[in-house]
Amino acid sequence: MKKWILIAVVVVLLIIVAANSVFTVREDEYACTVRFSKIIDTTSDAGIHTKVPFVDSVKYFSRATQLYDIPPSEVLTSDKQNMTVDCYVLWQIADPLRFYQTLGSTTVAEQRLDALTYNELKTVMGTLAQADIINMDDAYLRNDIYSGIATNVNELAQTYGIHVEDVKIKQFDLPESNLNAVYSRMISERNQIAEKFAADGNYDASIIRNDVDKQVNILISNAQAEAAKLEAEGEAEYMRLLAEAYDSADKRDFYEFTLALDALKQSLTGSEKTVILDGNSTLAQLLSGASVAE
Repeated sequence: MKKWILIAVVVVLLIIVAANSVFTVREDEYACTVRFSKIIDTTSDAGIHTKVPFVDSVKYFSRATQLYDIPPSEVLTSDKQNMTVDCYVLWQIADPLRFYQTLGSTTVAEQRLDALTYNELKTVMGTLAQADIINMDDAYLRNDIYSGIATNVNELAQTYGIHVEDVKIKQFDLPESNLNAVYSRMISERNQIAEKFAADGNYDASIIRNDVDKQVNILISNAQAEAAKLEAEGEAEYMRLLAEAYDSADKRDFYEFTLALDALKQSLTGSEKTVILDGNSTLAQLLSGASVAE
């Protein structure tokens, strides 16, 4: 009986030892074997691995890219204006051994990244005026200004076994005390620009209108002069034709007779058909049947 109890105890101990001598590693993590507070081995190969039972322990660190949202903090621009910057950091553990030796945990790493990023932001923003940050320029121009921040933070973070992929600035804002003053200044500047555009447009429009009015007056004057010329030429031609048509006494008498008939015709319009003529007039003699004196 005692023999079976001993065997059972040995089997249990073997199971415990076997279970304590292996560990598993996922694809998205590092596994560091720690012996007496010192890392003796690091692996990122997924699968089952072995260690010395009861002596070695395993410390796991993520291999995935991590996002740390840095709390908003104030920086000072080159023109001594306070601004609040809100940003985040994309980072990952590149050297787990150095990371464990220098930091030891993600919480401590985020605190260190917070300090490194803030110092770099403070340095860069100290070279820029507030107007360089708050303006209507293309956002890509400001991205060029901030592009070196991630590079500099990454160089500093390599000391801790960290690779910084990017530092993204979510928002630049103003302290509440400066916000209204800056908004008023921006509104005033935009109003001045709008007024300048309106004034330039009105000036150009007046030039165009004056030029058009001048061209219209020239065209009207030329047209009136041409019309007067044509009218004078027509009158001259009319008089010439009359002179040619009635170049004898008989023709002139006939012309005067036709004019008299036309005048009579015009006077006989309407219901009144009575015409009073002088008895000595040629037309009266013709109408009465009397012979016209030669």
